[in-house]
Amino acid sequence: WFEAPKIENPNTHGTGCTLSSAIACNLASGLNIVESIKNAKEYITGALKAGLTLGKGRGPLNHCFNL
Repeated sequence: WFEAPKIENPNTHGTGCTLSSAIACNLASGLNIVESIKNAKEYITGALKAGLTLGKGRGPLNHCFNL
């Protein structure tokens, strides 16, 4: 199983869709399932840490954090 420490950031909107898309993209690129999940979790971690505070409520994660 894949575990990671909880990231304290309220801006989590879109995490599930982004995680599944990242896994699918990694699989389409030829990675195996374990590497696909590992890479996707690393991406989600960075995007969550850089979450955007926009408007009211839960903001989105930052998909462009590594650009």
